[in-house]
Amino acid sequence: MQEQSCEVCGNSYDKSFQVVAGGATHVFDSFECAIQRMAPRCEHCDCRVIGHGVEAGGKFYCCAHCAHQAGAPELRDRA
Repeated sequence: MQEQSCEVCGNSYDKSFQVVAGGATHVFDSFECAIQRMAPRCEHCDCRVIGHGVEAGGKFYCCAHCAHQAGAPELRDRA
């Protein structure tokens, strides 16, 4: 496999991988870099949403608790 440079850290690595999202192709050398570039941030606590998270009104939250704190009491972590 041809080496490609990670768009986050710039490391050139023979095991880099591509992620295609929204029609754009991104190259990363690790999941850590992919998460830093691709994962949304919780609108309440600002952590990276790397799990399922929850969404209300076009805003992402890491959990229902943060959604409730931000004014979306209808969201639940489990139905």
